[in-house]
Amino acid sequence: MTIRLMLVDDQVLLRTGFRMVLAAQPDMEVVAEAGDGVEALQALKSTQVDVVLMDVRMPKLDGVEATRRICSEPGAPRVLILTTFDLDEYAFSGLKAGASGFMLKDVPPGELLAAIRAVHSGDAVVAPSTTRRLLDRFSPMLPSGAGREPEHKALSRLTEREREVMLLVAQGLSNGEIAARLVLSEATVKTHVGRILTKLELRDRVQVVVLAYETGLVRAGGGSLS
Repeated sequence: MTIRLMLVDDQVLLRTGFRMVLAAQPDMEVVAEAGDGVEALQALKSTQVDVVLMDVRMPKLDGVEATRRICSEPGAPRVLILTTFDLDEYAFSGLKAGASGFMLKDVPPGELLAAIRAVHSGDAVVAPSTTRRLLDRFSPMLPSGAGREPEHKALSRLTEREREVMLLVAQGLSNGEIAARLVLSEATVKTHVGRILTKLELRDRVQVVVLAYETGLVRAGGGSLS
């Protein structure tokens, strides 16, 4: 199956470089390009796309708002944020808007290709270690939970075990690490994560992290509320 891709970046040279790498893959095809969010939304009206590689800082309509609009549509393509981590203050907002992953623009080609395939298959591509760094970096953008009840009505749908798993996902642990911590099999953890996503109507574990921090279930910095 060929993965249909759209490149959205206001820098033509960057799009050209990415296109050369992607075009060499037998299972990928760049079917559209755009220089800003407005062009991207327009292109999606007439072109079927599976994965959007989205820059954040662009004129007219930035990548965060473009991602939000794209992901709000039924049957929307997956969005993979590509940005400069040290300079870009909007990456977390992109994930909150519905992006399924976050990667640096200088990522090695092999990692980018693996990320695209993972996103296309329905997985998130923010690795646990990156999740921890990302949350540390963007914790000032998150609600602190002060003055809010840690028990959110959406979370009340979870069983006690699912809540335990969600806490560990929110702290950046992988399925293997969660399995070891709770003395479960990885398959069981994966099942719990799937049920959490279904009950909370979330796309992937990235959004689990966002919800856990927004509701105050986990404090920025990694600790759970007592």
